[in-house]
Amino acid sequence: MQIHHIGKQQSVLNQFIYELRDVGIQKDSMRFRRNIERIGEILSYELSKTLHYSIREVKTPFGTKAMAVPDNPLVLCSVLRAGLPLHQGMLNYFDGAENAFISAYRRHEEGSDDFEVIVKYFAAPALDGKTLVLTDPMLATGKTLENVLKALSAHGEPAQIHIISVIGSQAGVERVSRVFPEQTQLWIAAIDEILDARGYIIPGLGDAGDLAYGLKL
Repeated sequence: MQIHHIGKQQSVLNQFIYELRDVGIQKDSMRFRRNIERIGEILSYELSKTLHYSIREVKTPFGTKAMAVPDNPLVLCSVLRAGLPLHQGMLNYFDGAENAFISAYRRHEEGSDDFEVIVKYFAAPALDGKTLVLTDPMLATGKTLENVLKALSAHGEPAQIHIISVIGSQAGVERVSRVFPEQTQLWIAAIDEILDARGYIIPGLGDAGDLAYGLKL
């Protein structure tokens, strides 16, 4: 897997990550969602540099101009619910893409730190020969994306897979590197070293879904 750790470069991206982590600023759920959306836009721009381009002529009021434009058939697939702002950020740039959504949640054994990832709702177009972009803002253990990959297998074989994440753990990055096809590319804003006993990223930022949309039962 090719890993693009975009946050290692000094850019405005780091300001958005800072605000997502800050315990005071992140209480503003509208700002939290918007920051994730903006990170989605930045990572989409970086990803776009690796797409295939073809030459097309465009007619202007004063003539024509040959331009290189991307022509990959894209499918954006997001994990509900935390992935929605990230998905919107990608749609802002890849507005012609097809869309897929999948629900995945952790089910902990009573009194145990161990958990399994349960995948339920799933809606996706055919994937054969397309460029699949999986979005999951928090790449903690990597179990969610592993299960999502298994669920997607019934919808065809994509030509290329990209993963978009905001913050990941080193362990999660290593796991997806093992289970995803070798040519997969990961685009991630920040990587934290520590994963606690319950599988949460430290220091991370907390529960992205709750911060974006409110506490769940």
